[in-house]
Amino acid sequence: MSLDLPTPDAFPAFPYSPPYDIQVDLMRHLYTSIEQRKVTIIESPTGTGKTLSLLCASLTWLADERSRARKGKLAALAGAEDVEGPDWVAVQTRKRIQREYEAKEHEYNERLAKARQKEMELKKRMKTRVVKKIRLDDDRAKPAVEEENDDIFLPDNEEPDEDDNLSPAVKALMAKYAKGTAPSIAEEEELTCTKIYYASRTHSQLMQVVPELQRLKLSVLPQESCSSNPPTLGKRGAADISEDDVPVAYTRTVSLGSRRQLCVNEDLRRKKKDLDEACRELLDQKGDNRCQYLPTLDDEDRILDFRDQILAVPKDIEELATAGSMSNICPYFGSRRAIPQAELVTLPYNLLLQKSAREALGIDLTDQVVIIDEAHNLIPTLLSLSTHKVSFQVLATSYHQVCAYVSKFRNRLAPDNILHLKRLVAFLDALKKYLLTWKEADARKMQKVEIMSVAELVGRLGTKAASINLLDVSKYMKKSKIARKIASYSDKESDKQTAGPSKPNLTRRGAIPPLNTVEDFLLSLTSASDDGRVSLSLVGPTQDVEIKYQLLNPSPSFLEVVDVARSVVLAGGTMSPISDVVNQLFATVPTSRVTSFSCGHIIPSSNLLGLTISKGPTGTDLEYKSDKQSEKPVINELGQIVSNFINVVPSGMIVFFPSYKFLNTAKDVWKSSGQIEKFGKKKAVFFEPEEATAVESVMQEYAAAVCGQHDGVKGAVLFAVIGAKLSEGLNFADDLARAVVIVGLPFANLGSPELRERMKYVKRLEQKGELKRLPGQKDAAAELYENMCMNAVNQSIGRAIRHKGDWAALVLLDRRYSSSAIKNKLPKRPNVRQAMKEMGSFYRNKKASV
Repeated sequence: MSLDLPTPDAFPAFPYSPPYDIQVDLMRHLYTSIEQRKVTIIESPTGTGKTLSLLCASLTWLADERSRARKGKLAALAGAEDVEGPDWVAVQTRKRIQREYEAKEHEYNERLAKARQKEMELKKRMKTRVVKKIRLDDDRAKPAVEEENDDIFLPDNEEPDEDDNLSPAVKALMAKYAKGTAPSIAEEEELTCTKIYYASRTHSQLMQVVPELQRLKLSVLPQESCSSNPPTLGKRGAADISEDDVPVAYTRTVSLGSRRQLCVNEDLRRKKKDLDEACRELLDQKGDNRCQYLPTLDDEDRILDFRDQILAVPKDIEELATAGSMSNICPYFGSRRAIPQAELVTLPYNLLLQKSAREALGIDLTDQVVIIDEAHNLIPTLLSLSTHKVSFQVLATSYHQVCAYVSKFRNRLAPDNILHLKRLVAFLDALKKYLLTWKEADARKMQKVEIMSVAELVGRLGTKAASINLLDVSKYMKKSKIARKIASYSDKESDKQTAGPSKPNLTRRGAIPPLNTVEDFLLSLTSASDDGRVSLSLVGPTQDVEIKYQLLNPSPSFLEVVDVARSVVLAGGTMSPISDVVNQLFATVPTSRVTSFSCGHIIPSSNLLGLTISKGPTGTDLEYKSDKQSEKPVINELGQIVSNFINVVPSGMIVFFPSYKFLNTAKDVWKSSGQIEKFGKKKAVFFEPEEATAVESVMQEYAAAVCGQHDGVKGAVLFAVIGAKLSEGLNFADDLARAVVIVGLPFANLGSPELRERMKYVKRLEQKGELKRLPGQKDAAAELYENMCMNAVNQSIGRAIRHKGDWAALVLLDRRYSSSAIKNKLPKRPNVRQAMKEMGSFYRNKKASV
């Protein structure tokens, strides 16, 4: 029997029958890619059921893989028995082993069923207000008097840890054995359960995964008997999960999030401090002073019961927080305990892409499936996660705190600790002195920014600092948690000072320790010299020095994921040009392992009108370059064009500008000329707010104006910014966007030192032959610059057309959209034409068809 899984021709778990051909093609491609351990890039436009297709194909493969693994395990167990005698004895032995294995599976399924029942009872009790919140007694509610015990400030690594290289899961298992407790079937499964890690950029995007998951028609194995046949994929009895019934199908799912999303300690949340650091401080407390929502080690059963509750029914991040609140257990740490047994793990980019975050969560990606949705954001995210900056104030504070700490604990620290701390002090001192020298140099009068390689920076710090192994120092800081220890000691000393005469307080409890910021920066300096650059600049009104490490190469940290995972899937609505993604992320991956899939839209061509407008009403060329964005004649002509669209477009209309600066300039000119008042006579007018907190209210008002009436007019126009809050992740379906207008091209500022360094970097790679130029392409730097622009444009374009029956017009205002280079980087859509008069007939025809 072949061990390879054949790619299915059909996917019965898909909830809609029949699926579109492009959905079947996508699912078959994904199934094959996972089975063959490929890295694949999938481009599927918004509205094509991308998320549903990704889940269906990957979970179908997981069900087949689980069956294959079960058969292999049973065969291995039977072989290990070394049965002698007649054939019937061997057959009976295999059946006995299978029954034992199935009994353990049945026991585990029963435990999850009880957890589901318990959760439903909790929900009913919540409705009748029977559940009691944890109440603190009077003594606990009062702030505890801190004892003079400086031992808590000592490093965590006074004794060498021989098991430091072991994973958290293995350490936990060893601890169980040390206590004399045998591992249960669930814990045995923790070591072997194959998973799908589904990542996206934001929690709001991940919120869409669980509803899509619940649409799948997955069937579970019967509770009373688990055969060795593959789990079937058929119709499920209930589409939704309610409090009164038990679902017939589920996938063990856990949603991972930050403390900000999951913390249920309201007292802690109300305090004005960094929630992560405040939580860590609370964890360090003893007895009644620790967080009441985190069970102690002696109360392990509570956290394990909550783990089962998490896995029993799929929950998004909000439902997980609610479950924790109902059970009076921390969902942040509860979700971490659920990871080993989960089959599907949803998590934001940063938790997947940062090695430190994976280690903290105990995530091991070896031979697992990784799906990254909305992957057009992947490269910018990788670059930003490894870019760190430190102000001179933070550097100076860190230096003084370390010096004070060493002075206090010199006689109590082990020699190894003293050695590392002295090296840290020496490096911080050299860096601090250099920043002061750099600021005071005559060149600063003309040059406010200087960029150099890591090697150049270290060379300027002097021979003593250059001889320090920063990798060793960084490892020590991470292992010993010295940054937090020093911050806690500094807070204590600061509290003593403020108890007397008033003195400036450089730190505050619950804030991110200054040395943590420095630690991240020092670790970045250990990267390959050519992969990043260090910039020094004068910032703010006081012209303080800021030093920043900027990552130029997004590949190394991501290859840590690619090299160990079974399969990596990058999916997005607009991934073109795919060659750019391959060049930046997979240049060193064998070409035989990298595949791609791209499909067109599911809508008929008659549902989308594409227009490029190259000339304005006066016959002048439309070209909204940065030097023309402040010219009143250009802005007034743009206002006339928008006014013409408002007269024709029904319901809602979105107009995207390349920057807030251009939008605000146009807004001011139109206000003074009365143009906005003219807009308002036909449609309600809204502008994207620059404050994130105001976005939701603006969107609600816009939707209400589109669907009803606002100040006596029907319909609305929303002016937004490409690459800002409204250009991604929001759904402008149907009447919310019957037209999307793109004004100009959002090219980045070429004056940015960071951008110039990235362009120089890819140019160097091209010259070394590490990047290949395809026929008709510009040089690597120009391609990078153009691709950054078009990626942002394509995301804005994707706000409209959200399903098969949707329809809209797409209008590109700028003559540069007519060039072949730009056209080739637009999404695969119906031909873009240059006929303004076609707009009216398009809407008349659509109105008639409705």
